[in-house]
Order: sequence, then C-alpha cells, then structure tokens
Amino acid sequence: MDSSNGHKPATAHRLLSGRREPLERICNLVRNRTSQAVFVMAGPGIGKSSLTEAISERLAGELNILQIHGSSALAAVPFGVLTPYTADLTAEESVSPVAVLRSMWTYFEKLKAGNGNAVLLVVDDAHYLDEASAGVLADLISAGWASVVAAARPRPGLPQPLDQLWYDGLAERLDLRPLTRDQIEEVLEHLLDGTVPGATIDAAWMASGGNPRLLDALLHDAAEAGILSKRNGIWILLGSLPADGARLTAVVSKDHIRRRPEEQEALKLVALAGPVGRKVIEDICGAPVVRSLLDQQMIVETSGVPAELSLWNKLFARAIRNTISVSRSLQLQEKIRAHQNGTVLRGEGKLRSVEWALECGLRVADTDLLEAAREALGRFRNDSARSIAARVQDPDLAPLARAVQARALYNEGAYAGAAALLDGCWRELADHVEGPAVLLLLVSAHQAAGHQFAAVAEDVLEQAGRPADGGVLWQEEILRLLKAGGEVDHRTVAAVVETIRNRPIREGAAGQPATAVGEALLAHALTAAGRPADGLDAALLAASELAPLEGSLFFFPEFALGRLVISYLAMGEWESAERELDSYAAGHAAGAVTFDGSLQLLRGYSMLRQGRMERAYQLLLPAVEALRLNDPLQLFRFGSSLGFYAAARLGDAAQAKRLEQDYKDAVTGGPAHDLLAGAYAAAAAEYLSRDGKGLASLHTMMTAAEASGRTGQLLELLAVCWDLGDPSVIPMVQDTARNVQGRWAEAMLGLSTAWEAADGDGLMQTAASLEQSGFVNLAREAYARASSVLDQAGEKRRSRQAVAQREKCDHELGERFREGRFIAAAPAVHLTRREQDIVELAVQGLTDREIAQRLMVSVRTVEGHLYRTYVKLGVRSRDELESALPK
Repeated sequence: MDSSNGHKPATAHRLLSGRREPLERICNLVRNRTSQAVFVMAGPGIGKSSLTEAISERLAGELNILQIHGSSALAAVPFGVLTPYTADLTAEESVSPVAVLRSMWTYFEKLKAGNGNAVLLVVDDAHYLDEASAGVLADLISAGWASVVAAARPRPGLPQPLDQLWYDGLAERLDLRPLTRDQIEEVLEHLLDGTVPGATIDAAWMASGGNPRLLDALLHDAAEAGILSKRNGIWILLGSLPADGARLTAVVSKDHIRRRPEEQEALKLVALAGPVGRKVIEDICGAPVVRSLLDQQMIVETSGVPAELSLWNKLFARAIRNTISVSRSLQLQEKIRAHQNGTVLRGEGKLRSVEWALECGLRVADTDLLEAAREALGRFRNDSARSIAARVQDPDLAPLARAVQARALYNEGAYAGAAALLDGCWRELADHVEGPAVLLLLVSAHQAAGHQFAAVAEDVLEQAGRPADGGVLWQEEILRLLKAGGEVDHRTVAAVVETIRNRPIREGAAGQPATAVGEALLAHALTAAGRPADGLDAALLAASELAPLEGSLFFFPEFALGRLVISYLAMGEWESAERELDSYAAGHAAGAVTFDGSLQLLRGYSMLRQGRMERAYQLLLPAVEALRLNDPLQLFRFGSSLGFYAAARLGDAAQAKRLEQDYKDAVTGGPAHDLLAGAYAAAAAEYLSRDGKGLASLHTMMTAAEASGRTGQLLELLAVCWDLGDPSVIPMVQDTARNVQGRWAEAMLGLSTAWEAADGDGLMQTAASLEQSGFVNLAREAYARASSVLDQAGEKRRSRQAVAQREKCDHELGERFREGRFIAAAPAVHLTRREQDIVELAVQGLTDREIAQRLMVSVRTVEGHLYRTYVKLGVRSRDELESALPK
C-alpha cells in the first residue's frame, strides 16, 4: 500500500487551475483592446493576486508589463506608488499631477521604442492607492496611453477616479467568486498525481469555503501532518483537516496584523463564542465594527431571532482560537458573560460555550457536559464528543456518557475501543430510552471488530438474565432480528417485526427503534428472495420510523438507507436509488468522513448493475480505500469483491489482483452480502484467468441451498454468469426471472426469451424496448446478438445497423472495450475533429494534462474523448492507438 511519504502535493502557486476562465477572458480583453481597463474585485484570499501574476506571465511576450503594488503604508503619500516611474522629477514636480503624468508618458514611450509593444500596468491591492495616483492612472487609461488591470477588494473598493471609469463604461469589472466545487476538483486534479475521490474534494471544498489561499494552506498542512495521504493511487483524508498547521496559522496571523485593534477583538470574540448574539458583540465592540466585518464577509449572520454571528469559516475560527492564550481567553469570556444570558444557549451555541469553558479550565455541570457531548456527536465532531463526555462524573449520567464516547469511537473506525466501552455500560442502560440503540451499537461494534455474532449474542443474553415473569427479553427480540437478518430469512424477520409492532411502545421511548431495524432487515431479506417490490415497501416503512430516532446513538438513517437503495436497484429503478443517495448526502454532510465510503460503494454498485463499468470502477476504488479505514456498515468485503470484478472486467490486472487479496483477507463483512460477494469474486477471477474455474464456482453457487432460497440474488448471479459468455444459463434465467418482482427481472426475461428465439426482428425490437426503458447494458447485448443473427442470415445491411446501435449503447455506457463471446465485429470508425486532435497529440506522447493545456480544455474533457476513441477503435491503451487509427 502507498503511504503519504513522497506523495505530498506541491501546492505553492498552483491554485490558478480553478481560474482558467477569468484568466482567458481578461487576457483576451487586453489583447483585443476591447476595454482599456479591467478591474478584478475579490475578497482576501480569493486569488486576485495570483490571477494578476498569471496575467503578467501570459502577456509578458506581447506587452510591456509594469507592476504597481498598492500599500497601506503608502496610502497617505500622494503618488507614492508611482515613484519608480517618476525618479527624474524634482521635489516640486513630484507632487504635480501634470508633471507625474508627463513623466509616466515619457517612460512608456521609451519602452515602446525598444520593442514596439504596448504598455500594460498591472496593479495589485488597488484599494490602497492614494487618490492622486488613482487620478493619474485614470488619465492614462482615458488617454489610451496604457492598458490597466487592477485588482482590489470590494471593501473599501477602488478609489473614486478608477471607480468612475467603470461607471462611465470605460472599464470592465470582473468579480472573482470563491471556487466552486468543480473548480476545487480541477485544482486538486492539477495538484495531486492520482485519483482524488469525491469525499476528499467535498472535504476540501467545505473546509476552505472555496477560498484559494485557505485551500492552499489546508492542503499543505494536511500533507505535512500525513492526514492527506495517497493509498493505492487514491488520495484520501485520514482525519479532519487540521486547524493548527503552520500554513493556516500564518494566514490567520497575516490577516490579523492588517486589521484595526477593535476588529481583531471582535473577531476573537466571535471565534471563541460563535454562534453568538449580534447584540452581544455590538455591545462590547460597537455596531460599526460589526457592520465593517459583515461588509468584509469575515463574519456571517443568521436570519433567526435573535440574530447570531459566526466566523465565515469554522476552520479559520479554530485557527484564531489556537492563537489566543488561556489568560486572554478568560478575559474575553468575562466580557461575553457580562452581556450574554447563558441559560438560553442551545445547539451549537451551547456546545461552543461548554468547549470554551473547558479550554479555560472552568468547571461545567455534568448535565451540561452530557448535553454538549451529544450535540458534538450529532455534528460528528468526534474528538470534542469524546473529550467532553469523558469528564462526566455523575454515576447516573456516566453510563450514557460512555455510550456517547463509544459512538464517537465507532464514527472514527475504532471499533474495538467502542465495543469495550459498550461492554461496560449497556446493562446499566437497559431501561433507558437509548437502551435498544446502545445494544444495536454494541453488536455492530463487536462485528466490525471481527467478533462472531453468535458469541456476542450469547454473551449479551447471559448478562441480561431472564425476566421474572418468564417472558421474552427485548434484547432477545433484537438479537433474533439481527440473526435472521444476517441469514436473510424474511419469514423469521417478518414474524419478529409483527410481534414488536403489536407491543405498546415503552414509556418515554422515542419511536420504536426495533421496528425501524426490523423493517430494514425485512426489506433486504425480501429483496434477496426475489420480492424487491415488497422489500421496497418494508424499506419505506423503516424510513417512516426514522424521524423520532433523530439524534439516536445508533446510525438508524444509514442502516435503513442501504436497504432502501438495494431494493430500488433490484427493481431496476436506477434513478430512484440515485435520488435517495443524493438526498441523504445533501442532508448529512457532517457524517461524510464516517459514511461516505459506504455511500460511494452503493453508488458504484448502482453503476455496476447498470453496466456502466468505467463509472463503477471510478467510484469503487476510492470507496474500498475509504472502507479500509472506516467501515460502519461492514461493507468492505462486498466492496472489494465489486472492485475486483470491475477491475478484471476493464483489464486492470494489477488492481484486480490487489482487490482480490483484499476480498480474501477481509475478516468482517455483512453475511447478507456473502453470496453476491462470492459470485462477483468468482466472475472476476474468470475474467482474469479464463481457465473455467471461476465459471465452475458460479455454477456450484447456483445449485447451493443458499441460492435456492434467495431467488433475487440468484438472478443477479445468473446475470453475472451470462455476462461471462455462458449461454447455458439462459433457460435458468427465464425460470428465475418469472419468479422475481420488478422491471429488471422483466427486462432479463425479455432478453433471455428473445435471445433463445434467435429472431433478428424480435431481437431488434427487444433491444429498442430495453434501451427506452433505461436498461442500456441489456439493450447492448440484444443488439450484439441481433447483429450476429442477421449477419448469419445474410442481412449484412441490417447487421451493420445493429452494430451501430450496439456501439451507441457502448458510448452511453462509457465502456472502453468489452469482452464477450457474442460481440459482432466493429464497424468502420469515424472520429470527430476534436477526437482526431487529441489522438494525434496522444500518439506524439503528450500526457492528458499537456494535451489539455495545448488545446485549452479540461483534463476530464481529454480523458472523456480518449475513452470514446478507445471504444471506437477497440483498443485498451495509448500504446495501441497508432496501429488502430484509420489510415
């Protein structure tokens, strides 16, 4: 496995990759003299200085570039920034606007005489220009003696003479915004050599707020700390981005130095107490200071009542807090307490209040500690949740505090530690409203740590004892549910769920957690049994139970989500599955570090089921690496088998063998996925070796008792076998598909029936119907079969039509190539103009990035065109391109 050593990103001066569009636009405006001046407006750290540097570099060979840097020190000195161009003036002349203007003109004429190029003045920090210098620049622009690109902050903005040019239409203005997520992705792809998964991009985007300077600092600090690490070619985060790194500290310090003392004070107060009432800060620092910081977008205001203030970026706030001594922090806390009613604090404000008190060494009541710990846990601030909960001393509150610590450890992937803590507290919480959630977390932690369910269940029941009335323990019911769910036994799960539903909800209980878990387990079992429509109903019932369980110590939403998505996929409802995943991701961004690997695995599985193998592979590789670190839903074994399959299908033997070893070495994994994991692994081995052993293993699985009771999973297994090129399974596909609910089973039945009939017209009609229904991969197979049948019948023209339709499906699926026994020969190849340009450069040996820079497109665009060219030419790599090109 790769380590972070030798794989650190070189971030300095590289973040312009997210600013390609404004760079090109400004350069074209200057070249074409469309406008004599361009004003770039952006807040601190947004990248205006980097952009002006890039403009200077880009136009250096075409224009005479002169640079002017505004300075707060020279802001009060008339013409101070123009001194390099007025050195020949006398003291009396140096304060005369006419003399200064004449001197500048003379300087420009000498430059032009040397090479004939026009003059471009590039002004950085133009908001610091004195009025006199700004007036001279405005006159130069108006007279057409030079072009000007000036960068400034929106607050305080450009000096009036330059601003007036824009109002008069003599200058263009470009407002530089924070980087979007797509631009952050472009930046990371430019900086990092390897695959950057969505979770890493999202973390960098959210942590930096799209601020390039902050992004640069965070990436550098994360790399130095080993938190941003390259594992098996995938750049992943091993923890939260650091707030105490040298680069970020330097950024904060530099920002502070430039500010007035009263602004520094206000920022420290908001960083320490935020979210904090606006009136509190105004009472301490004054309303004008607050308005100024809001104008500069250094602080943001909520729209609630009362209005609250927070720093614009949480990591920036933490970095400011790291620069404040304990004694100074105590002084600031006294100021806040004198104006704030601490009894009305709630949510994040309450959490920050407790954290601040502990940072200062103050005592906090145990009830407040526990409330704050749970708030931190709900926000996935696991370090804070653990450290706060560990301080709870009250014997009545300590068991729940230990359970909070255990969930925080579970979130971080420390399953053995979580299990040990839960072993010591679950019995004391048996009568607590969180009792069922704690038991579910206990079992999950032990299983994730590699312990057998049977042993865990036996130990739980032994410690629980028997009820005095001889009845059934609630713990026993939950364990029966989990056991039946692991065995994919829908009848037993349904019976237990029915029993639980008929029992009154315990006093004080928030919803019925056992019902939510039971319905989710039932959904999976019914789907495996070939009843995904019924399974979907059960999954939706589980989802309906989730609202009262919000904030529970068990991960009910994620537990239910996986079963819901798998039911949709078994139905062939791809868009519905994707919608559920998107909806969850939008509402649970805080838990991305814990659950993103599971989420991406489900996305990859969806792509794989649709036959979009390239996209599946792009999702599955990072998902496996994330699950290697944190596998809360115990999907690593299943994920590594899917990754193994996708790698083998795409001919990536090295990655396939590595993932095969991951699959074999995995000691944990949800037993409900074992059959499919084994099937995909066997198929992958067959793709690699083509020795028939993998196919034989699949046939053995088909006839096993386990498969006969899981009709839905059996149909998926048969589809995998058929995709390997084994037509002997087609009759079994037909028989099985008739007993499985959903659109996908209907599509499989239609394809297998048309395949056996071997009628060209029927196959073409079936293919068109499948394509229209969204089963593009199955339509592709039908077109391929039709082309072969029609060719054998001597209908060459129609056979070629089928081939063209098959190729269209290939393009939509995004496959570079396809192995199969029944694929017709490739038709004549027609490359687009852009594809020809890219291929010619690729054949010359240029990298994707070099091609992108040459053609001024994104790297992703280059990759996409190359993949489509591979499909058209029937090749797998650049090495085969030249020989396969049409002559």
